[in-house]
Amino acid sequence: MTHRRHLLFLAAAALCLAATPALADDAVLMTAVNSPHRTAANTARDQARHPYESLLFWGLKPRQTVIEVSPGGGYWTEILAPYAKATGGTYIAGVADLANPKISEGAKKGRAAFEARFADPALYGKVRFVNFGPVAGPLGAAGSADLVLTARNVHNWTGQPGVADKIFADFFAVLKPGGILAVEDHRADPKSETDKGADGYLATATVVALAEKAGFKLDATSEINANPRDTKDYPFGVWTLPPTRQSAPDGQPADPAFDRAKYDAIGESDRMTLRFRKPG
Repeated sequence: MTHRRHLLFLAAAALCLAATPALADDAVLMTAVNSPHRTAANTARDQARHPYESLLFWGLKPRQTVIEVSPGGGYWTEILAPYAKATGGTYIAGVADLANPKISEGAKKGRAAFEARFADPALYGKVRFVNFGPVAGPLGAAGSADLVLTARNVHNWTGQPGVADKIFADFFAVLKPGGILAVEDHRADPKSETDKGADGYLATATVVALAEKAGFKLDATSEINANPRDTKDYPFGVWTLPPTRQSAPDGQPADPAFDRAKYDAIGESDRMTLRFRKPG
């Protein structure tokens, strides 16, 4: 090969590498995201939550054992459970801790309703459920999960002494060496965190410190869920924004005179999207 042809070959190879997407496409995941079985309310939020891009970033792959804690309204469950079914994986939801004697009747009913909603094996495969909470036992056998996902939850744990540390330790214990902890939460930066996330926003450094204390290494960060319109200074914290759209103090009925226009125009919050890895 002549010197000129060698240079042209190297240039062409570099161009091909530059054109290669950083994350490989996943047709099965795209099918799950676009499934007609997802609720209209959840699919309407996809433009703000970027499910396909987020899950690729976090490293979701076929045949994985995935644990999602506090799945809430099932936004991620609607995607992850069918994906696990289609790829030979396992989806486990960490839900209300029935072994906790202090659990409320509302929490018990919420768990029962969630389990019933995802009970159809034809759609969701065999969804498994595990107790999760401040005093719950392990999320599973040590080193049994490939990926643990927690979305918009960490701020709920940081105001209770020791709770966040306990939960992150649980995450570390259940993951295999090399396993991934996927975190999404409302981002305080560049503002200062307010009273350990009392307004729903946390500093990225707070979450990183919690994960590193448990033994994780920060693997990557992403701006997939950034929202530069979010000014993070609302009368009812992050819950003023969609989808909660709070308009009155906790415990009071919604205020029909509350002007929602500017908050709805902001959209959902600015969020950190983090990937941690368990060494090994």
